[in-house]
Amino acid sequence: MKHPHVLKTHSDVRDRVRPKHLLLLAVVVGVAVLAAGCSVSVPRNVQPVTNFDVGRYAGTWYELARIDHRFEKGLVSTSAQYTLNPDGTVKVVNRGFNLEKHAWKEAVGTARFLGDPRTAALKVSFFGPFYGGYNVVHLSDDYKTALVIGQDLDYFWLLSRERSLPEVQVNALLAEAGKLGVDLNKVIKIPQQ
Repeated sequence: MKHPHVLKTHSDVRDRVRPKHLLLLAVVVGVAVLAAGCSVSVPRNVQPVTNFDVGRYAGTWYELARIDHRFEKGLVSTSAQYTLNPDGTVKVVNRGFNLEKHAWKEAVGTARFLGDPRTAALKVSFFGPFYGGYNVVHLSDDYKTALVIGQDLDYFWLLSRERSLPEVQVNALLAEAGKLGVDLNKVIKIPQQ
């Protein structure tokens, strides 16, 4: 008589071991996905602003142009409010009006510096441990206009302290973005009402 715990064939061994391997594989893939969502770097050939003063950057900025993405699709009168937290992180409140739904949409997140807080390279999270890049690549001396590039050149925003700027100034800022590699054919101007 055979012992009930003795496996008879190779397929019996494979069938008992496979679930353990699948579980291990799932854990490894899950950790890799989580790590990829948490890691953020500055896009190649992009230089964030140095001598950055987050205290001066804090406050309200209006979005005058952007490359559209699903999280902002259909939103106008978009703005971002930045508030410095005691721990050195930045509270981010993004807001915009959805014309189709006739309602305001708001997202609250946290930004953290990738390194030295005097370099405007940050990562922002609105969804748990998943971060996106936020790199201020052009900033006027008076902190009234900014160009921001995200995790790659497909994420772009032109921000202003004012709800509108002269067209010639907007076009000059967009030309700067084009020099950095932003595809201006993808950029849309955002009405601020």
